[in-house]
Amino acid sequence: MGLFATSQHFENVIVGFFNLIAASPDVATKLLNSKLIIRFNYRDPEVAVLVDCSQESIRVISGDKETIADVEMTMNAEVAHKFWFGKVNLTMALARRQIIAKGPVPQILKLLPAIRPTYAMYPAYLDAKGYKEYNIH
Repeated sequence: MGLFATSQHFENVIVGFFNLIAASPDVATKLLNSKLIIRFNYRDPEVAVLVDCSQESIRVISGDKETIADVEMTMNAEVAHKFWFGKVNLTMALARRQIIAKGPVPQILKLLPAIRPTYAMYPAYLDAKGYKEYNIH
């Protein structure tokens, strides 16, 4: 078993965080400019989340496996968790196949500067939502 005991628990954590990002104007505006639809496929536990940046506002849809995504990112939930702390180098994780990307990877890499502020948001989000046990110190 991984860091998160159940799919529902991890889904609550990650979907809530994506919704926080979607509500953060500085980050959301840059993501919306990409016009990308990104599906995150997580393992251990299994969760799928679609982040649609192709509309006027970001839509976060849990469990959507049907919508055609521009990019699909597949990874272990623990890798995703560490990523949002800024502890995973995306380029190295892609090279090591810790994260598997399908679609225009250069477009994803261009989003890294836009999401950098979220690395500080994630630990604060975990604390605010009562998920202190997941904070990496």
